[in-house]
Amino acid sequence: MEAVLESIKINKYFRKPVLFHVLKDISFKINKGEFASIMGKSGCGKSTLLYILSTMDTDYDGKLLLNNELVTGQSRQKLSYLRNKHIGFVFQFHYLLSEFSVLENVMLPAKKLAEISLSEIEHNAMEKLKILHIDHLAKKRASRISGGEKQRVAIARALINNPSIIMGDEPTGNLDSHNSDNVFNIFKQLSDEQGLSLLVVTHDEDFAKRTDRIIQMGDGEIINKSN
Repeated sequence: MEAVLESIKINKYFRKPVLFHVLKDISFKINKGEFASIMGKSGCGKSTLLYILSTMDTDYDGKLLLNNELVTGQSRQKLSYLRNKHIGFVFQFHYLLSEFSVLENVMLPAKKLAEISLSEIEHNAMEKLKILHIDHLAKKRASRISGGEKQRVAIARALINNPSIIMGDEPTGNLDSHNSDNVFNIFKQLSDEQGLSLLVVTHDEDFAKRTDRIIQMGDGEIINKSN
């Protein structure tokens, strides 16, 4: 199997107020098309790990590879480019710009990447909205749509640059069970039909049980990474 993301012996220390070993020898791979979840009690290091895997935090020991390319030690500029091009993010809070339209929100990461024309970006954004069945909302202001719809817009935005992997930090944390199911089904479809890799930190056991694999964390370590 082709690995999209690989961490090799990642260790992370917090140095203030006292030295604390927060992540210990974290090694695992996410393969192309795999839909994996990370579970564990609050404070076990899940979000800290996701922050490193997403290339936002560079203060760690060990190695991180994205599409078999070493990202550890790369310049800020290069990391920003890799992150924008290859990683899509879906958070608990959607972080949409409320005064912008749905379509404008989805276009933002592609405008930042600036590798194709504005008309192509707009076309691609509409395609993503169609996949998520919210193209009818394209011209609406983001402040005028429901919570479930906002999370779909956030997913469309995460997909706009055709990333190698989507990372989610409690993406269903603010949603009721109906909308949580919707988000799960969208992710599953992206994994099955488009070969997209997904790595989702979640507290939702029902959500995690339906993913391909649960990576269980405890006290900064991976205690189980089997199915």
